[in-house]
Amino acid sequence: MSHSRSTHHTEHTITVTAPARRVFDLIVDVGRWPETFPPTVHVEYIERSTTEERIRIWATANGEVKTWTSRRELDHDRLRVSFQQEVSQPPVAAMGGEWIVEAIDDNRSRVRLLHDFRAVNDDTGGVEWIERAIDRNSTAELDALRTAVERTEDVVGLLLTFQDTVKTPGGLKDAYAFINEADLWPERLPHVASTVLEENVPGVQTLEMETQSPDGSTHTTRSVRVCFPDEQIVYKQLRTPALMTAHIGRWLFEEDADGTRITSVHTVVLNEEALPAVLGPDATIADARAFLRNALSHNSTTTMEHAAAQAQVDRS
Repeated sequence: MSHSRSTHHTEHTITVTAPARRVFDLIVDVGRWPETFPPTVHVEYIERSTTEERIRIWATANGEVKTWTSRRELDHDRLRVSFQQEVSQPPVAAMGGEWIVEAIDDNRSRVRLLHDFRAVNDDTGGVEWIERAIDRNSTAELDALRTAVERTEDVVGLLLTFQDTVKTPGGLKDAYAFINEADLWPERLPHVASTVLEENVPGVQTLEMETQSPDGSTHTTRSVRVCFPDEQIVYKQLRTPALMTAHIGRWLFEEDADGTRITSVHTVVLNEEALPAVLGPDATIADARAFLRNALSHNSTTTMEHAAAQAQVDRS
């Protein structure tokens, strides 16, 4: 097996109107990445301390879903976060880099995102693929970072998280299977008109779904789903309806003496600019929150109730 020798370096930079410490804090807080950064689908901590951590990341790169484990070192004094992928996915042989936040003044910062990488077998096509992915993702991440840190505190209402739970005497595995088998939803769920489910890598799904609203109109969504058998399914919409800039969610499954609890959690970032077009000229953020809470709760609760009923049938 030949090892690649050429290390390639890239740098992307952006200036943001926010204090350096606030920018650094968001880079550190990977739990907020899926709602902040378009490419990031899901992040899990494997180990963490105040200065070092290992995280597993699922993210899109040039339209494909990739997953890797990174080791990160957090320098809270110098406002730097260095990262190194432990096991990379082809065509990447090795990947590392650093986030560097520099204060320009009290309210402006420069963010530098550095990458160094090697391609499998120094393959020219691989190098070009990686450079394209880094360029696209770094530009998207820095733009999204700027949007997130420049949001003033008074529009904190743009972030909405809520959950609903349905209980069933049925089994956990059957409930999980119902949510996992989204290719069968058009036959099983009243609000789903059609689905296209792809699962090229076990546990990583791409789901395109046509949903019917109560008024008869349909809309199409495309999501990436990461499945942890019999525990949870995490998803992120790649294309969101106009009223949201981000929508991530999870289905959780827990078993107790009485049966199974299925919980649906939604996290949404509202698109304030779309309010007048979608909900009317006088619509407020509160109206949008209520509208989305109602619409999303309705669909996910319907899905969970059908999963609960199916689990009960399968168990009896």
